[in-house]
Amino acid sequence: MADTQLNKLAFASRVKRIYDAWADARQNEDYESIGDVDSLFLIAGDPTSDDEPMRKGSCLQKCIQTAAALTSTLLKYHVAPKLESILDKESKITHDQLATQIEARLGSGEGKEARGPDVKVWSKGKGLDNVDWPSVEFCYPPIIISKSSKSGYDLRYTVESSEDNIAHKGVFLVAFGMRYKSYSTNVGRTFIVDPNPNQEAQYGILLSLQAELLTFMKDGVSARDVYQHALSYVKNNNTDLEKYFVKNIGFATGIEFRDAGYILSAKNTRLIRKNMVFNLSLGFSGLTDSSGQKYALNLVDTVRVEAGKTSLITDGIKSPKDTLFFLTPESEEEKQNKGSKKVPIAPFKNGSPAKQKTAGGKVLRNQTRRAAQDEVHQTALANLIEHQRDLHESLQTQGLARFSEDGGASSGKEGKGWKKFQSYKGEGALPVEVDRLRIVIDRKAQTVILPIHGFAVPFHINTIKNASKNDEGDFTYLRINFQTPGQLAGKKEDTPFEDPEATFIRSVSYRSPDGHRLDNIVKHINDLKKEANKREQQKKEMADVIEQGSLVEIKGRRPIKMPEAFIRPALDGKRLPGEVEIHQNGIRYQSMGSQKVATFKHLFFQPCDHELLVVVHLHLKAPIMIGKKKAFDVQFFREATDVQFDETGNRKRKHRYGDEDEIEMEQQERKRRAMLNKEIKAFAEKIAEAASTSNGETLELDIPFRELSFEVTLSEIEIASLERVQYGLKQFDLVLIFKDFTKTPLHINSIQSSQMDDVKNWLDSVDIPMSEGPVNLNWGPIMKHINESPFEFFQQGGWSFLGNAGGVESDHSSESGSDDSEFEVDHDEFVSSPSSDDASDFDNSDASGSDESGSDFGEGDDSDEGDDWDELERKAAKADLKRAEAKKAAGSDDSEDERPKKKSAAANGKKSKR
Repeated sequence: MADTQLNKLAFASRVKRIYDAWADARQNEDYESIGDVDSLFLIAGDPTSDDEPMRKGSCLQKCIQTAAALTSTLLKYHVAPKLESILDKESKITHDQLATQIEARLGSGEGKEARGPDVKVWSKGKGLDNVDWPSVEFCYPPIIISKSSKSGYDLRYTVESSEDNIAHKGVFLVAFGMRYKSYSTNVGRTFIVDPNPNQEAQYGILLSLQAELLTFMKDGVSARDVYQHALSYVKNNNTDLEKYFVKNIGFATGIEFRDAGYILSAKNTRLIRKNMVFNLSLGFSGLTDSSGQKYALNLVDTVRVEAGKTSLITDGIKSPKDTLFFLTPESEEEKQNKGSKKVPIAPFKNGSPAKQKTAGGKVLRNQTRRAAQDEVHQTALANLIEHQRDLHESLQTQGLARFSEDGGASSGKEGKGWKKFQSYKGEGALPVEVDRLRIVIDRKAQTVILPIHGFAVPFHINTIKNASKNDEGDFTYLRINFQTPGQLAGKKEDTPFEDPEATFIRSVSYRSPDGHRLDNIVKHINDLKKEANKREQQKKEMADVIEQGSLVEIKGRRPIKMPEAFIRPALDGKRLPGEVEIHQNGIRYQSMGSQKVATFKHLFFQPCDHELLVVVHLHLKAPIMIGKKKAFDVQFFREATDVQFDETGNRKRKHRYGDEDEIEMEQQERKRRAMLNKEIKAFAEKIAEAASTSNGETLELDIPFRELSFEVTLSEIEIASLERVQYGLKQFDLVLIFKDFTKTPLHINSIQSSQMDDVKNWLDSVDIPMSEGPVNLNWGPIMKHINESPFEFFQQGGWSFLGNAGGVESDHSSESGSDDSEFEVDHDEFVSSPSSDDASDFDNSDASGSDESGSDFGEGDDSDEGDDWDELERKAAKADLKRAEAKKAAGSDDSEDERPKKKSAAANGKKSKR
């Protein structure tokens, strides 16, 4: 108890000294000496804390990281969805009411009515399991601004949310900050409903400017240079926006929400330092739209300065797909194109116009019944086609830029050419056996020395293609073939020699009565050739293996470990369990030997449910050497069998009697597996957290879904090809072609056709260009042709040979044809004309069959798409009445003959659509 009191006094004394130094420096305006004030707290630590990182000096990093996680979680899982729901439903709610609801996520009320933090929101965030909730608070009341706010678009953090109702169109500004154990983080976002092209472009500049500043801000750069760089970037992209750019782009934050000494403005000459945390606030103020309405745009995130760059510690919900919402009412031109005979749709009772809202192609609200569904489908389809067209154009442009005219020298692959080999540096290095003018094989120099016209001529083994012998009478003939250009008769020579006038020896032959000696010579030459080929192949395989940097070990505390673990691929030596340690920039496995792994690309955790092993799987950015093996993937695992557990210390009984023992053993096995899963998953999450902190990029922990037995990195995909897309087929195939054309395309076969729209929408949502075709393509020869000259391939149109850019052009054309044909016949005549009742369900389809010949889905089958249930029932009753009258007039045999006619008409209608 006394030691604890002494620790508290020592800690208080250190904190007081820090604050005294800070106050003196601020009074003397010596901000350079206190630029690393947060680092002083990092050194001080808290010896009274139960949390080891707090005791050992990582208080600052832990608190800021937790505050950032709280802020990002609230933005992604409550604020953005809540605002989207309000705009979607056009709910009546004031700005201050929404701000109060946001604050209530930390709890509300007092006494018996007190409610704690909203678990539904906070449970979705990462790293929030052990949060001290009484230490969490808002830096300021959340700010909600729309065009109906009395205060206007004010970007200051002192403004308050007004009591006006939120507008449902225009620009919306949201900002809030959260503080954890006195350390602050902040975010601000802009949402726009029905943006015009200028607003989209302006928001795009803010996004690209933020990415630019993250690379520019680093240790030693002055605050003034940061602001001037931002202003120059805006001026270069759009000169007209320079006058609307904000006067400062943020400030240092931490214990003080706004540090006045470190404002990122044109007048501040102070230098920013490593580990400083800034509130990076970018925006335009005082902008005016075409109607004269003023608005502002804002993009705010909290960032940490590092030695060579700056990294985001708050992120999420800022791409145009998440923040731009589009209203798409039916235009007058579209109404005229559909014809004047269409039956008008009854308006809504409240008189509001029919419209829909979409965000990044996702439908937020449907209209009523089938007409609304059709309009939504057409709008989403049009957006998908337009987006795919842009993706294909971008893909073609990038392809031409990526490859040079020499056929791919810029692709990272060395062009083919003839290598030069030197067997000996001079004549004196030749072996003494050459004096006898006999064929000599020098394995050390990898050379075959041949006697030619009295001279010993050495040939490196790589210049020899093969050797063979044959017996003719009393002599044995030895033939040695050499590697020479021009051997591919009738084909393009892909390895031309540097001197086109050079003369080559294709082969040389020797005759000898000593057949046994020539047998040995052929054998030795072929063995030497195999060894050389093997070495060359190993060299190619190891070309992409990287040398890992030094492991930066954790100092001041013990590293987090996973004991009793095995590694795959296994290290050399006896197979024994070892320990996996997490360090600052990687992990280390120690058993009989040591292995470090530092460059992760993907991280997977496989639980031991229905498995014998629990696995942590690392997929690397580049291969490394483990023992003598090259590895792209490394696994650390534990065995989950009951052999690993023996609570008694003795062997298991050979015989057990009774169901009770078996049930008990099963329950114990389930508990052990659950504990093992929890322990290893927590360790994997620690790996992800350490890697994200080290690399500045978020590394997510994934759990594999066993039914999906393939894996692929989306950023490595060049294009997706949908194959066997035909009307009437129940399945189709998907082929993924990689940016690295040397990789074999990935085939995913026999996907249900009912999932085609979902596959297309998903591919489009992750910005992957796609195409479709009716047959499977032979991708082996196609990729071989592309690899021969990628630049020529893109010059000739690139992937346009696949046709149907976006995979949906035929759908689009068929739907436009369906719209035209749907209203060719007057609706009243179609219903009431007695002469057309017999074939009313099929004649209209036949008439529009030519327009829908390109449809993949047979959209024209539903000729009565616009009819409601009452209309369909009236038609059915009318048809039944007509059949009954025909039966009375002609008898039952005639009525039976009527059915095949309708079937035939239906078949003809479907045939015409194909």
